[in-house]
Amino acid sequence: MAALGWLTPRRRSATARSVLAGEASAEAARKSSQELEALDEAAAAAALSEEPAPEEPAEPEFPVVGDDKAAAFFDLDNTVMQGAAIFHFGRGLYKRKFFERQELARFAWQQAWFRLAGVEDPEHMQDARDSALSIVKGHRVAELMSIGEEIYDEYMAERIWPGTRALAQAHLDAGQKVWLVTAAPVETATIIARRLGLTGALGTVAESMDGIYTGKLVGEPLHGPAKAEAVRALASAEGLDLARCAAYSDSHNDIPMLSLVGHPYAINPDAKLRKHARERDWRLRDYRTGRKAAKVGIPAAAGVGALAGGTAAAIALHRRRH
Repeated sequence: MAALGWLTPRRRSATARSVLAGEASAEAARKSSQELEALDEAAAAAALSEEPAPEEPAEPEFPVVGDDKAAAFFDLDNTVMQGAAIFHFGRGLYKRKFFERQELARFAWQQAWFRLAGVEDPEHMQDARDSALSIVKGHRVAELMSIGEEIYDEYMAERIWPGTRALAQAHLDAGQKVWLVTAAPVETATIIARRLGLTGALGTVAESMDGIYTGKLVGEPLHGPAKAEAVRALASAEGLDLARCAAYSDSHNDIPMLSLVGHPYAINPDAKLRKHARERDWRLRDYRTGRKAAKVGIPAAAGVGALAGGTAAAIALHRRRH
């Protein structure tokens, strides 16, 4: 994406930065979705020649088939995928020697905490984003996109929640567009969206000049209110009726986005979102087991997974002692 540094003076208010981040993400998402639509046309033509087997919808009243004014917006981390995409991306970059072992330890600690606690720590997320920006600075966007494809296969594909994937598919089957909305880099989010057959992705936009990352962001990370601004901007550009749209998230940080739509869902919710959802009679889905700390929180992979697992075990032990 072309550099937009001149649009982001340092003293711009937090609200203005959120709007800028949201609008930049919406613009990037629409551009990437045009490429995905071109690829889908051939597949759609082939599908028309086949008669699909009838299926009983889980919720007959929603989504509404053929409602082209409706769309669905899915948070990524811990909603569509176990853990945080940016940490999995970091693992892949470490494997390719983009940074040193001490940086890996930080990624492992943050990922272990996120997956065990099931909530976002703002300091951890900011630290991860700053690290990622410094790591990719000077690298070509095309290079990171190619590596991102490999990292998805290595670390992310097996961590997609089947239940959430089925919800997204229900919207697609109804003829609606489905977007990821995440603080992860828009390039990484776009890869995940394409692999899952979704329409596209809204994500944090890193500044680039002549196809090379500058190490800066456009606006701010797509988090909290910025997500809501991105959804609002995209809905306006796409001619959507937000009252007929759906949004899905695990985090109370996404309440602004969930509150925008007529059909909010709490997926694998943290305690604050669960309470908020129950008070407002929002729909809830939880695809975790009762022993999520043991079965979801501790990574099983070797290498960085072992390091993260040791950290997670230490957190669990600390909790039992206190």
